[in-house]
Amino acid sequence: MGANFSSCVCDGNDEDGGSSMRPRLGDIPESCVAFVLMYLDPPDICKLARLNKAFRDASVADFIWESKLPLNYEFIMEKALEDDSFVAEVGKRDVYARLCRPNLFDNGTKEIWLDKKTGGVCLAISSKALRITGIDDRRYWNYISTEESRFHIVAYLQQIWWLEVEGDLEFQFPPGTYSVFFRLQLGKSSKRLGRRVCNNEHIHGWDIKPVKFLITTSNAQHVVSQSYLDNPGNWVLYHAGNFDSKSHDDLMKIKFSLTQIDCTHIKGGLCVDSVFICNSDVKNCVDC
Repeated sequence: MGANFSSCVCDGNDEDGGSSMRPRLGDIPESCVAFVLMYLDPPDICKLARLNKAFRDASVADFIWESKLPLNYEFIMEKALEDDSFVAEVGKRDVYARLCRPNLFDNGTKEIWLDKKTGGVCLAISSKALRITGIDDRRYWNYISTEESRFHIVAYLQQIWWLEVEGDLEFQFPPGTYSVFFRLQLGKSSKRLGRRVCNNEHIHGWDIKPVKFLITTSNAQHVVSQSYLDNPGNWVLYHAGNFDSKSHDDLMKIKFSLTQIDCTHIKGGLCVDSVFICNSDVKNCVDC
């Protein structure tokens, strides 16, 4: 048997007496390549697809990309796309690629995408989708346009006694742990002569007492945390806390809030951009 195998692989000699037929990477069966690719991260699969035709053809196999998609990817597609026929018309690789792009929903006030490396779900909720006490009173709050927000608008607080920012989301979260962040900045930034400048004129009151973050879910999870706001002129992700999802079929309602309701002092100079909810395996949800 060994002699027969040797003769099959090394049938014929070149001018130097060596073998003219050697096993090549392209000789690996496509099905074997596909099974190997299934255990790699999506960016690595895309890199190996450039090697040769066998790897390229194997890299589009539906079973590879279905293993990378969240279990409830059809629910996410319904949220992210208006065209219900997209999933039926394309392969799973194209579905994965589409979901890795930012997808707006709820009239452009929310955004959802998958992390390219892990397939983890990430969501962003605009300040326009939050309930902000006093938002309609121009003495306290106003909306300003900016390129520094993925939604191109932030809520700016000039001054107030009672700070209360609330939001909620009903969603089928794939199983895992999720982190909630508030993206905030002390000071109002703008462009002047092509350079970024930050107006710190209204910043006051944040060093006296911390703000309070609260997270509650419809399955009785409850998280409370506190943090002082600092680092003027820079956007900061303040970690409000984590919650867990056990089943991708459960429609969970999560509520989150940011408050500072000590009326012994006023506070001001705060920009509220958005709230992020990201799978904890995602290293930096803002850059996704």
